[in-house]
Amino acid sequence: MTAETVSIAVKQLDHGKDLPLPEHATALSAGVDLLAAIREDLILKPGTHTLVPTGLSIALPAGFEAQVRPRSGLANNHRVTVLNSPGTIDADYRGEICVMLINHSSDDFVITRGLRIAQMVVARVAFVHWQVTDQLATSERGSGGFGSTGTHSLKV
Repeated sequence: MTAETVSIAVKQLDHGKDLPLPEHATALSAGVDLLAAIREDLILKPGTHTLVPTGLSIALPAGFEAQVRPRSGLANNHRVTVLNSPGTIDADYRGEICVMLINHSSDDFVITRGLRIAQMVVARVAFVHWQVTDQLATSERGSGGFGSTGTHSLKV
């Protein structure tokens, strides 16, 4: 089975024109890496956050969104992650994609030009039509939440 291909108009802004466009790293990668389109290195101090430009603007088709998510390597190796994860890019947004990074470590983190700072996943969205009711259908789980299904693997 092959994933759906979606054509998306992309504009490379002046400060990102020399950087490669985001691409899937492997044939089955869900996301594409977003790169830092900065002119000078940024020092992300411990406990602080900053908005990092990517040099890209996109025009998603109606019925799609893009989610900006952390890169596991940055989170695991440096404790740097996307603050508002996942960040949502709506189909009608035409501004520059920027990534809000936060440093949860006790060390400075240097962001360099072209560094892979986040990943972006494009997905279909469903539009909601609410049907107001006084009673919901029952389910096995009911109103249980916040760990109500346990912390250990389920018995099979």
